[in-house]
Amino acid sequence: MLLYLTEKLAENFSAFNVFQYLTFRAVLSVVTALFISLLLGPAMIRKLGTHQIGQVVRDDGPPAHFDKVGTPTMGGALILVAIVISTLLWADMGNRFVWVALFVTAAFGAIGWIDDYRKIVDKDTRGMGSGPKFFWQSVAGGGAAIYLYATAQSPAEISLIVPVFKDVVIYLGPWFILLAYLMVVGTSNAVNLTDGLDGLAIMPTVMVAGGLGIFAYVTGNSVFAGYLGIPYIPGVGELMIFCAALAGGGLGFLWFNTYPAQVFMGDIGALSLGAALAIVAVMVRQEIVLLVMGGVFVMETASVILQVASFKLTGKRIFRMAPLHHHFELKGWPEPRVIVRFWIITLILVAIGLATLKVR
Repeated sequence: MLLYLTEKLAENFSAFNVFQYLTFRAVLSVVTALFISLLLGPAMIRKLGTHQIGQVVRDDGPPAHFDKVGTPTMGGALILVAIVISTLLWADMGNRFVWVALFVTAAFGAIGWIDDYRKIVDKDTRGMGSGPKFFWQSVAGGGAAIYLYATAQSPAEISLIVPVFKDVVIYLGPWFILLAYLMVVGTSNAVNLTDGLDGLAIMPTVMVAGGLGIFAYVTGNSVFAGYLGIPYIPGVGELMIFCAALAGGGLGFLWFNTYPAQVFMGDIGALSLGAALAIVAVMVRQEIVLLVMGGVFVMETASVILQVASFKLTGKRIFRMAPLHHHFELKGWPEPRVIVRFWIITLILVAIGLATLKVR
């Protein structure tokens, strides 16, 4: 929106040419989203508290969580508002990649909102229900995957890039649709599983978004892409603005979500943020790197799968409780220790993911 205005102003005032630089607009996107989150956060928390939209805690959960009952939730709406406004202001709105990212984020946010509303306001413990929730996730994720496949302008947009190996690029063809769908739906639910402690999910999300923003920038730049030996995808660099907005909005939310949390993001935040990370990774062709950088999300999901499989097959549990962060809590780790250590792990994994740009 503002990019178009500054282009017109630059015709008469050369100083406005600075807005054409992607990195400059990314900085503005971070700052804008952060400011929106910090500005609207207190009012949103009061509003959620007034309407008694409070957290529900599992009866079989760690005892320390019982104090969290009633803490305002559905705060993920704050992040979504910050992301959408900041992206609309600073991104090139003629770019199809930006619109796909916004669509997927908003669609999964809507699914999460309905699920949260039914659980908290309507007092329906099933929420939206696993069947309908999965169906609408499939519609949104599958629809985006089909659109990206149908509008692909080069083989690189629907090929699997294998990190480290410069010459290993696997053309997927229609299989791209399945891969993109699985990434979006899977990552969305993985972040949702991780969102169980104060700030546990949002900070890794911010760090992974930052890493993906760098991938978007170099993938959309012909010079950097050629130097680094990765496929060049014209226009995908604009996703750096979206990633910056996600990081800024997430940091603003962390201000209120850090231990002890004043607000939780709820499904509206967790589902949408997971889907946002995945669709960006799909568009910049870095699905494998996302699995590396988002290793905490992968571990949390794997712990649930292993726990369920083990109990059904042997009648025994592998972990004291799943997802994995609850296992460490029940081992006696204080909540802040679990949170910060998972953050440290994510920081290391993001660094490893970024290193694959050069190690080829």
